[in-house]
Amino acid sequence: MSETEQAAELLRNGRLVAFPTETVYGLGANALDPEAVARIFEAKGRPLTIPLIVHVPSIELARGLASVWPEKAQALAEHFWPGPLTIIVPKAANVPDLVTAGLPSVGLRMPAHPLALELLTVAGIPLAAPSANRFTQLSPTTAEHVREGLGDRVDMILDGGPCQVGIESTVISVAGETPRILRPGLISQTEIEAVIGPVETGAGAESPGQHPKHYSPRTPVILGASPEVGKGVRLDATNMPTDPADYAECLYRTLHGLDRENLDWIAIEMPPDTPAWAGVRDRLTRAAR
Repeated sequence: MSETEQAAELLRNGRLVAFPTETVYGLGANALDPEAVARIFEAKGRPLTIPLIVHVPSIELARGLASVWPEKAQALAEHFWPGPLTIIVPKAANVPDLVTAGLPSVGLRMPAHPLALELLTVAGIPLAAPSANRFTQLSPTTAEHVREGLGDRVDMILDGGPCQVGIESTVISVAGETPRILRPGLISQTEIEAVIGPVETGAGAESPGQHPKHYSPRTPVILGASPEVGKGVRLDATNMPTDPADYAECLYRTLHGLDRENLDWIAIEMPPDTPAWAGVRDRLTRAAR
């Protein structure tokens, strides 16, 4: 039996498996099994009021988890899936309320990582899978990050190497009259509007990642000027990429590494305030709260 088959069997039996996606490592459980989903919240120390994203291997399976599948959902899925975009739609009755924090909508995503797609296909079930870390802490972009953060709270870790996107997916809701980006990510508002037309932006309870303090290393993060006291490191254009995709890919990995150096602070120069940088700026702002 391969590692993927072992992981799929554990998931079908209600256990937790950490697996790689192109964004960050996810902590997966059978999305249709409330008891399995409850283990995610327990392992992460995550409040039950925050919904989970459900990962699927195909658009067809996604449609089966929605009570309504809007035309704009189809257009977005066809253009961006598999990829780092979560689409929120009205949920079907078979999706447990625990997954959606009691809300009438569900976030769905088809990941681009080949190992994630293989696991979803072999398991034959949709997987609820937030980032595989303790609540509010840095998301993991390697299997080692998962081991450091969760330890024996997870039944198995599938190692698929470093994540290529590096920050969590863009989240857009098409459950209302006007599409709205609830969490920015690598897929920008500009790219989305090129596919479905104008969208609104703003936080919403339908999306994860809305807690003011989130994506945070143990070391205090300061945005702007470096403190004059203590031991620290400054991240700016001299030592970080100037391309938003490259910056996102290395951000969490860099912060995980700096967390091991017993620093008093990490000072970060904010990147440009443009749509392409919105996801990175969101993560930095929350990390510094």
